Amino acid sequence: MKKVLLVEDDQPLAEVVTYNLRKEGYEVVTAGDGIQGLETARREKPDLVLLDIMLPGLDGLELCRLLRKDYNVPIIMLTARVTETDKIVGLEVGADDYITKPFSVKELMARVRASLRRAGMTQTAGDTIIKTGDIQIDIPGRLVTLGGKPIELTPREFDLLAYLAQNRGLVLSREQILEKVWGWEFAGDTKTVDVHVSWLRRKLESDPSQPQYIITVRGAGYRFGKWVK
Repeated sequence: MKKVLLVEDDQPLAEVVTYNLRKEGYEVVTAGDGIQGLETARREKPDLVLLDIMLPGLDGLELCRLLRKDYNVPIIMLTARVTETDKIVGLEVGADDYITKPFSVKELMARVRASLRRAGMTQTAGDTIIKTGDIQIDIPGRLVTLGGKPIELTPREFDLLAYLAQNRGLVLSREQILEKVWGWEFAGDTKTVDVHVSWLRRKLESDPSQPQYIITVRGAGYRFGKWVK
């Protein structure tokens, strides 16, 4: 049984979401503010976090940032903020997905299932260990090392890197990447891909402004691997 942590200060909404998650077979733990959410995450070690942005005590963006320092758990933001900037900020602090209030329970459950499925994916065909330059990607183990040192990636960052690496040498459009990595359930746009590529470059490239691993192909998309033969 997968464990979901719901951090939401709107009690009626929290009750509805909790009821439906449990109906779907998930174990649910809840917190009503950011500080309690951080304590609960550290104690319960959930498989997925549903996180409201507007929280008392410690807001959702800061909580997401703190969680991301210690955990690789998928994080879905629940937000009433609808501007593109707000969504990008959420992704930049480490969220894997976001859903805008008001949302349907059906859509939320689909996002939860998709995030947990991606987080638990293992490679069944093709490469299982990919080496390019100083990077090694262990697909089944979901581990990445750079120069022999482990690199902490969010689940979505790992999925993105793995997809690019498995198709190394090919130019992949942002639309292709969005469909394969985020899935049809995702309601965002291609800027989401650019944000995550930017974060990967910060973690993998010695000079993110002159990337050696994730190459931008102007007007087309991205290609992985300067050293591809």
